[in-house]
Amino acid sequence: MSNSNEPFSDPQAVARYAEGPRRIVPGFHDLHRMTTLLLAERAPQSAHMLVLGAGGGLELKTFAETHPDWTFTGIDPSLEMLQLAEKTLVSYKNRIHLHHGYLAEAPQERYDGATCLLTLHFIPREERRQIAADLHHRLKPGAPLVVAHLSFPQDPDQKTLWYERYLAFSDTKDSELNRAAFESRLNILSPAEDESVLREAGFSDINLFYAGFAFRGWVAHA
Repeated sequence: MSNSNEPFSDPQAVARYAEGPRRIVPGFHDLHRMTTLLLAERAPQSAHMLVLGAGGGLELKTFAETHPDWTFTGIDPSLEMLQLAEKTLVSYKNRIHLHHGYLAEAPQERYDGATCLLTLHFIPREERRQIAADLHHRLKPGAPLVVAHLSFPQDPDQKTLWYERYLAFSDTKDSELNRAAFESRLNILSPAEDESVLREAGFSDINLFYAGFAFRGWVAHA
C-alpha cells in the first residue's frame, strides 16, 4: 500500500487532528450520527463492527456511546494516531481492539458492518478497489459498509473549481501552495468513479446518503 499516512505521523499534526475535521468537513458530527444509524439498520444487538482508518478515535467514540452492546475492531497504519485514539476511547477500551497496520494484516473474520470515513481520498484508485474488495470479503452477507471522503468532478475545469471551493471553505491560507500540496497527496475520484469502485468490489444497493460540499458519503451492502 502507498505510504499515505505520512501527515498522520507528524506529532504536531496528530496533536491538532481533533480540531481539523470539525473545521473542514461540513456536518462532521452529523456524519458520524448518520453512519451509526445506517450501520444499525441491519446490525444485530451485539454487533462487531470494523472501522478502517480508526486513528484519532472520533467516530469510534460516537459508535460506542450510542451502542453499548457493540464491539469494534479499529485499524490504522499510523501508530501515532492510534495512540491518540487510545486516549479518546479510554472509557470504552474493553469493547474496542485497535490494530496497528493495514486491512490485509488485520484479524480474519466476518463483521456485521464496516466504515471507512475520511480515508479513501488518500489512496489511489486501484489500491482503493482492492481495499473495497477486502472489506467486502470481511463482511457478512448483506452487512453495510459506510464510506465518506472527498469526491467531486475530475474534468479539469470542475476539478480546479472544486479545489478552490474546498480551500475557501476550510479557510486555508496560501491557496495555490496548498492546492499543490493537496493534489500531491490526495487521490480524489469523481462520485461516479467512487460508486464504480464499490460495484467492482462486489457491493450492491449503493446509495448516496451524504453530500457536504466537496465530500460525499455512500452506504453499500455486501
